[in-house]
Amino acid sequence: MLKQFLAAATALAIILPLAAQEEGDFPGVKGLMSAQEYEDAGLQKLNPEERKALDAWLLRYTAWDAPEILKTVEEVKEVEKQLSIESSIKPPFKGWSTKTYFYLENGQVWQQRTAGRYYYTGEDTSVRITKNSLGFYEMELLAPGKSVDVKRVK
Repeated sequence: MLKQFLAAATALAIILPLAAQEEGDFPGVKGLMSAQEYEDAGLQKLNPEERKALDAWLLRYTAWDAPEILKTVEEVKEVEKQLSIESSIKPPFKGWSTKTYFYLENGQVWQQRTAGRYYYTGEDTSVRITKNSLGFYEMELLAPGKSVDVKRVK
């Protein structure tokens, strides 16, 4: 019961300030979509009250439902795979320790963002980089399944 109360209180702490913002602060669904997406969805047919209700729903959904859906819905997982970066780390690679640079075969350079060490003796340096729910990037070394927080340098 306490967990449910804390979750509800956290959601309200996020939603209420957003709902109280002036109209110009939150771009709404119209500002978040391209003009073509907005038109393709038929949203230009909404009157101002309907658009306001949709925007309020979008705020609630983003704060409350989206994080849970991201963990469970297969279609979302599939889109996430499409949005990830897959490459390999150029040799020599022996793992990471605070502030390690990762030079990828695709020409990108990433740097370790958080503390941590991992020693790697394997040969497969395939990686997948994804964005987590907080907007930070995580690089997974696929063979052992080990991950490290990273930021893009180049």
